[in-house]
Amino acid sequence: MSDKLPQQPQNEEIDLGQLFNAIGKVFEKFFAFIGSIFKGIFSAIIYILKPLIENLKLVVITLFVMIILGFVLEKTKKPSYSSKMIVETHFDSKYQLVKDVGYFNNLIQSDNFIELSNIFKIDSSDAKELKSFDLIQGPETPNDLFIEYGDYLKNIDTSLVEQLSYKEYVINRDLLSGNRYTIKAEAFKQDIFLNLTDGFRKTFENDFSKHKKQVRDTIVYIQNLSYNTELTRLDSLQKTYVDVLKNESNNKNVSLALNTVIPLQQEKTVTKEYELFIKEQEIRRDLYDINSEMAEENTYYDIISSFERLGSRESEVSNRYYFMLPILSLILFILGFLFLKAINYIKNYE
Repeated sequence: MSDKLPQQPQNEEIDLGQLFNAIGKVFEKFFAFIGSIFKGIFSAIIYILKPLIENLKLVVITLFVMIILGFVLEKTKKPSYSSKMIVETHFDSKYQLVKDVGYFNNLIQSDNFIELSNIFKIDSSDAKELKSFDLIQGPETPNDLFIEYGDYLKNIDTSLVEQLSYKEYVINRDLLSGNRYTIKAEAFKQDIFLNLTDGFRKTFENDFSKHKKQVRDTIVYIQNLSYNTELTRLDSLQKTYVDVLKNESNNKNVSLALNTVIPLQQEKTVTKEYELFIKEQEIRRDLYDINSEMAEENTYYDIISSFERLGSRESEVSNRYYFMLPILSLILFILGFLFLKAINYIKNYE
């Protein structure tokens, strides 16, 4: 029995050695896998750049020609201008705004300049100068988004509040989430943009928005009538309390003037002037809130920033021919090389 005891540590060392060897092999395979990924990416980059290097002269000549061609096209094409108008929509007029912007673009693409001239009250010659319309959400500050998120939580079931965080809400927002929009108009004429403002008035003042405004005004009228009725009742009750207190004061003076053996004692009537005052202040505060909200949102839209009188010339790099043509030529060159390689591989495949 004593002869077998020293063999146990040796067996444990063998097991630990096998374990460390297995762990080492796993790490080797893992790092080999990571290395194969980087090696594959590097090989792909070299494989793409290889035809460019092998045909460097042809590539340089092609790029030079495309740059010159891009400059020529830039000089010959008609310059375009853009202007922006920032609006804030009310009574859900944003739905018609989104629809009409798409409708205006369809009219431009179909060359329906007569309808455009009727909508914006401009000449058909000016309508032909319109290029496109774009609707952009915002501008919005983080504080605006946080307030919007708070209003959103008030309108949903409390059981759903924990399922949608602020970050998830911001990520899932779409074009119709907010009420503030930037309308970008592009045209080939620089001084046409101020004339486009009136054309959007019909967009905001649609039947649906008029109906929502009428419903809101009716509700506010009923609330005002109810609050004013309550104020009238409170005022009448306050006058009643004042008359009671006056009568008690007069009766007390009379009782003191009487020379009687047994003095007359009159209990003081309990009144609630302070409670009535607090209730009156609450009603007046509610009246102020609903009337302030009605005054702030009494139109279908507010123009925060209108179109400029003169539009600014479009200068985005993506719209420059001398920049885009060389890039497109490189992409086509690489795709053509890969296509030829694929054809040769298919022909030689057995």
